[in-house]
Amino acid sequence: MYPAQVAENAPDRPAVVIADSAKQISYRQLADRANQIAQLFRAHGLGPGAHVAIMVENAAAYVETVWAAHISGIILTPVNNSLTTREVAYLINDSGARAVIASARFADVIEALTPEIENVRLRFLVGGTLPGWPSFEQARGAQPSTPIEDECQGGYMYYSSGTTGRPKGIALPFVRTPLEVDENIVRFLPRLVGLGEGEVVLVPGPLFHSAASNWLLALMHAGATIVLMQRFDAEAVLRLIERYRVTFVQFVPTHMIRLLRLPEHTRRSYDVSSLKAIVHAAAPCPAEVKRAMIDWAGPILCEYYAATEGIGVTWINSADWLRHPGSVGRSLVGRIHILDDDDKALPPGEVGTIYFEGSRRFEYHNDADKTKDSYNPKGWATVGDLGYLDEDDFLYLTDRRANLIISGGVNIYPQEAENEIITMPGVADVAVLGIPHPDMGEQPVAIVQPIEWADANDTFAAAVIAHCRSRLAGYKCPRLVEFRRELPRTEVGKLLKHVLRDEVVAGRLGASS
Repeated sequence: MYPAQVAENAPDRPAVVIADSAKQISYRQLADRANQIAQLFRAHGLGPGAHVAIMVENAAAYVETVWAAHISGIILTPVNNSLTTREVAYLINDSGARAVIASARFADVIEALTPEIENVRLRFLVGGTLPGWPSFEQARGAQPSTPIEDECQGGYMYYSSGTTGRPKGIALPFVRTPLEVDENIVRFLPRLVGLGEGEVVLVPGPLFHSAASNWLLALMHAGATIVLMQRFDAEAVLRLIERYRVTFVQFVPTHMIRLLRLPEHTRRSYDVSSLKAIVHAAAPCPAEVKRAMIDWAGPILCEYYAATEGIGVTWINSADWLRHPGSVGRSLVGRIHILDDDDKALPPGEVGTIYFEGSRRFEYHNDADKTKDSYNPKGWATVGDLGYLDEDDFLYLTDRRANLIISGGVNIYPQEAENEIITMPGVADVAVLGIPHPDMGEQPVAIVQPIEWADANDTFAAAVIAHCRSRLAGYKCPRLVEFRRELPRTEVGKLLKHVLRDEVVAGRLGASS
């Protein structure tokens, strides 16, 4: 179902609730506003297949725009709201967005953004106005709430860069199709955890992340009420579950670690018995954390492994995980193949590159070479992750894309920071690595080769971090800096990151023993 269909039977059911506030909208309001935004798109010449970028916090306007896109054939590109102006401008320009919807909450970025996106003529601001950015609410309100005449399914183009530099849009072929629940596996995932119509869903993470957005769509198709948090807070999560009788929540491992670190009496003081399912994904979860979560919350913990590229999905519930600890499950979409570097199949237990057969086709926007490298001669797709299958076809991950750092469930692409640090005076060479961190999973660390060894000191280290933070979003920048007289490279200049990382990790383990 789409919001208009839910509104026919339950017009007053809350569709979106902003946690700890009086702000909420009903399904009737959601359906009407989605129609108005779809009308707004058409009034400005945005037809099926047109691209729109959105940079809005977890708010009703975000959800309204998502549904407007999905009933009008618009391709929506969510923008990470912690990016710098330069990074936002790149995503907007590269995506070919013809319109941008942004929040007044990010006014500083938006004001500086205006001259960087001159080709985008249609801009709206949620919660205020700026020169060249009229009120989104006023523009929406001026449109009729009747459905547009040419409704058709829209979609997303998320950005995910791997380790090769700037982010790349993940583009799916646009085919104009009528409104219906499509065949995307995400639509069927709620059934796996026993969820039905009218669930209450807590969203503790940002909606610009593909996992949060996909689950939102999947569960709102069944008329779920979505409770949006602005930022994660462990005890607040428990309080909101109790207050709103939440039945479903999705976490990343960092969220679970922080929940488990609450005093036991704090965790036990809240009634979370309404929960039917907890799902986690986005980053590897330590086995001891997952086992502790199952012990506390019960056997309602499920995990899936997928990539934003959408080439395949695995799934595992608590019972199967306890029998296959460490696994991310069996395949739901696409047959899994584990291949060696010569593209030959490996037997159970042997580590190789993970490929999915029979998955949907995608392209990296404006990067044909990267697209080609994602497929083998048989048409099987990979994102470069490594792992193995056991005798029962359960998948285990042993590594991720060669240099990708996952910190707190967020992907960090180290070359972005490397490209900025290497421009700094006094830096001869640099590598940014992810090293184990007890809370965040991994932590980015810069290994710097200074031009003058006398600069290998705390003052220069602080300057490196400050330089990076002045040019990139803070989460992309190293938290620590270490110095080396020379970084390991091959004869042709390729940086041996795995050698360097092993050395750094071993050194830290030795120092702590």
